[in-house]
Amino acid sequence: MSRSTNQPFERDKVRQRFDKAASSYDQVAVLQREVGNRLLESLRPAQIDPSRILDLGAGTGYVTRSLLKEFRQASVFALDVAPAMLRHNRPRAPWLPWVRKPHCVCADLHSLPFADATFDLVVSNLALQWSDELPRALAEIRRVTSPQGAVFFSTFGPQTLYELREAWSEVDDYEHVHRFIDKHTVGDLMLAAGFSGPVVSGENITLTYDQPREAMRDLKKLGAANLATNRSRGLTSPHRLARVEAAYSIAHRNQQGRVPATYEVIYGHAWSCPATDCSDQEGTCRACS
Repeated sequence: MSRSTNQPFERDKVRQRFDKAASSYDQVAVLQREVGNRLLESLRPAQIDPSRILDLGAGTGYVTRSLLKEFRQASVFALDVAPAMLRHNRPRAPWLPWVRKPHCVCADLHSLPFADATFDLVVSNLALQWSDELPRALAEIRRVTSPQGAVFFSTFGPQTLYELREAWSEVDDYEHVHRFIDKHTVGDLMLAAGFSGPVVSGENITLTYDQPREAMRDLKKLGAANLATNRSRGLTSPHRLARVEAAYSIAHRNQQGRVPATYEVIYGHAWSCPATDCSDQEGTCRACS
């Protein structure tokens, strides 16, 4: 069944979990850094020269620091819903006078505290999957993006952690793994929000572990454990956890003796200009070409 937005979350719990995970996040954020690198690489062919940049869902600042380095003349704003994450989003040597610093803003991505057309570039690395009102979030991004500005983002797709979902389905009927919308729906929502020329692609990235519990432990350290509104509210007993691990291992352990954790990563970019405002005589968007 197709969805028009991601699975409902408890938003206060999202903030609390990421606040709690801030001190351990960088230790296990291997995937987040790799996807961030790929997202940043996709910016270069666009030859963007922004004066103001928003890093939306900036977390502890890996992408923020790269943006400060790449766009030395731009003002970079780092926004996150979790205050503790933003406290970690700072330069490695902030006391040095020549070290550039971001403007940190604690806010919800569904209600951005900026005026219309504030940013020439909005970048969001693996944050939009935490929106259970994605049409509203995209409309807000569109609102704060300047004419002929651009948005580049990554998020998760529906095949993310399918191995863990299958393993839990052998144990009970609760939702233990978040369900995300597919890339085609993401593209449709970008058009509906008023973006021009959206380009959406996807890939699977697989991490491997010795044991399934290591994958689940990493999710907890990232603050990304299950927050669906229809999740089980009880404690997971050792017996049930052992059943999940057994089902996971039986179905997915590879020839090298390791178990995979697959993430479907969706990448998207688009321009904020309405087609009638930025098209040449042939109807081609000048900013997008």
